[in-house]
Amino acid sequence: MSLREHPDPGPARLPLGTLIAGCLAVCLAQIALAIPATLNGLFQEDLHPIGSQLTWISDAFLLPVTVLELTFGVLGDLFGRKRLLVGGSSLIVVGEIVAAAGHGVHLLWAGQAIAGLGAAALFPTSLAMVAAGTRTHQSRSRAIATWAASLSTGGFIAPVLGGITGNYGSWRWAFVVVTLIAAVSTLVSLLLAVDSSAPEGRSLDLGGQVTIGIGLFALLYAVIQGPTDGWGSAPVITAFVVAAAFVVLFIVAERRARSPLLRLDLFANRAFAIASFVAVVGMFSFLGTAYATSIRLGPIQHQSPLRSSVAFLLLNGLALVLLPVTSRLLERMAGRWILTIGLALMAAGDFAAATLPVSDRALTSLVLPLGLVGVGFALTVSSITVTAVNTVPIHYAGMASAATSLLRDFGFTLGPAVIGAIALSRAASQFTTGLASSALSPQVKAAAGHVAAEGGPLAVNSVPPSSPPGGASPIALDALGHGYAIGFVVCGAAALVSCLLALLALRGGERRAEAGDSPSAAETPAPA
Repeated sequence: MSLREHPDPGPARLPLGTLIAGCLAVCLAQIALAIPATLNGLFQEDLHPIGSQLTWISDAFLLPVTVLELTFGVLGDLFGRKRLLVGGSSLIVVGEIVAAAGHGVHLLWAGQAIAGLGAAALFPTSLAMVAAGTRTHQSRSRAIATWAASLSTGGFIAPVLGGITGNYGSWRWAFVVVTLIAAVSTLVSLLLAVDSSAPEGRSLDLGGQVTIGIGLFALLYAVIQGPTDGWGSAPVITAFVVAAAFVVLFIVAERRARSPLLRLDLFANRAFAIASFVAVVGMFSFLGTAYATSIRLGPIQHQSPLRSSVAFLLLNGLALVLLPVTSRLLERMAGRWILTIGLALMAAGDFAAATLPVSDRALTSLVLPLGLVGVGFALTVSSITVTAVNTVPIHYAGMASAATSLLRDFGFTLGPAVIGAIALSRAASQFTTGLASSALSPQVKAAAGHVAAEGGPLAVNSVPPSSPPGGASPIALDALGHGYAIGFVVCGAAALVSCLLALLALRGGERRAEAGDSPSAAETPAPA
């Protein structure tokens, strides 16, 4: 099927099949993204990753998502968004099969990267199809709220899936179940989705894609590898220099391109620019919180995946419960107020989580801090998306959707990378100092120091207490608790900065679409 969009108002309602396919696709992509969080403890026990290898399990998925979303936004506009929904789901099928079959961390990385490639197609394409199929500001806000709730539903399903499969089977079964969901999504998109495209003025921008791809990869490599290789090491410094150079080259390339990957003049719209910044910093805060929580409950406290999943239900499940509330708020309130409230709640939750002692294993202690972050995220993710997409002409819906998705997922990618880097660096420093000043025997100190040199405080915290290095486990536990508490503080500070920016800088800067907005003539039938 193909959706032919004319200058006239066209259908008054978004085709139901398109809404179902788009929401299932983004739910699938979010499940695949979030599934490793509840399994980090099992990865540590089974695969024994060292240094930054555990962080790369999450970021191997997030990196292609971040780097390629703009390109998939262009491909959908040019060749039809339905094809990308089908192709993206199919790639997740392949990637999850590879990950499930992995008997080492490197094959798990490969599977995650392939699945991430599929998710990179699904995130912007599903949003663009939903946005392009609506005709008014109110209908677009409702549809985007439903899309955002589906994204959060994926975040709700992932910990339950990971908890059950990890507790009663193996972490591999979690990837098998995601494979089945991806197969269903592929079939639904093929049968139900109504195609759309917006090819006018759009073409592949090779220079933009190469420069942004290299720049983002270099930046993330430097942040992730910094704690392991040393912030002053040649590879890390080189990566930061390459990142800065290629981001500048990307800006130059986009200014000169006849059909840029991203129209930089979109950022002249203050509401879009602020929403874009908040998307990065706010989503960094959220996934940084989720990552710190997963490490606290898994590799640090060694709680079961099923118990860990309860925390992630608080973080993600509330968005689904609050869908009627967020939809109504988006119709009746200015976006900056919803953003402000949501980010303020996230900040309060993070600061509360930072005060919890690492010895506190009670899940009830996490209800208030993670509940605040979960409610805040539910309000924030919908209002960011609506604010960004509703501030541009409808024929730029694909580009704005892709840009918003890229920035949101860049923030997601930075979350585990930056928080992992800060927490592990601080924990390693404190462990070294604590071990040296402890009353442990020289033999225990030497054994613990050797384990820490190979795998850091997480490795020392995971050795049997009866082994020689096990005598230093309490020192490692305390150091890790302190390091990840700082991680929660950083996440809270990021949310607070975004909160103040949304409150002050968006004042009077939002452009509301007229109730009778009609789509641009640029929206044309996609190739069959």
